[in-house]
Amino acid sequence: MEPSECTEKTEYQIRPAKTGDLEAVNRLLRQVLYVHYVGRPDLFNEVGKKYTDEGLLKIFKNPQTPVFVYEKEGEVLGYVFCELKRQSSGSLKTLTTLYIDDLCVDEKARKQNVGKALFEYAKEFAKKSGCYNITLHVWECNPGARAFYEAVGLTPQYTSMELICGE
Repeated sequence: MEPSECTEKTEYQIRPAKTGDLEAVNRLLRQVLYVHYVGRPDLFNEVGKKYTDEGLLKIFKNPQTPVFVYEKEGEVLGYVFCELKRQSSGSLKTLTTLYIDDLCVDEKARKQNVGKALFEYAKEFAKKSGCYNITLHVWECNPGARAFYEAVGLTPQYTSMELICGE
């Protein structure tokens, strides 16, 4: 896909993640972890890594798990981790879904349409890849993310609920 241009005359590009993006992606992953830690310290560690560097590089290279980064003036300000999933069973129709595993905008670039640009890019990628739909999970402890996804047109497909046992 071609680089995109911002309406405020500042150029940016959205492109596949590459090896050189490793530290920037790790920095953003730490920001996501902290948001989840604040919301659910019973489940998330305050610090840590979702992926090893080796694991991230494998994800970057796998065509079934594309990662796209938003870059402006040489700085990565966001990413979207995607996964192409094929659904097929006796009761469900066979189809391909683009699952958004993670979308993050650097805390200093929020409210600047970076997330919207990343989502629109992923949506176009899904269409060109023949996907039937886009799915994702959003944590209830992250109301900002939920509001963002609703603003870009997502609606609940199903709800996952929990009961915490103990205490």
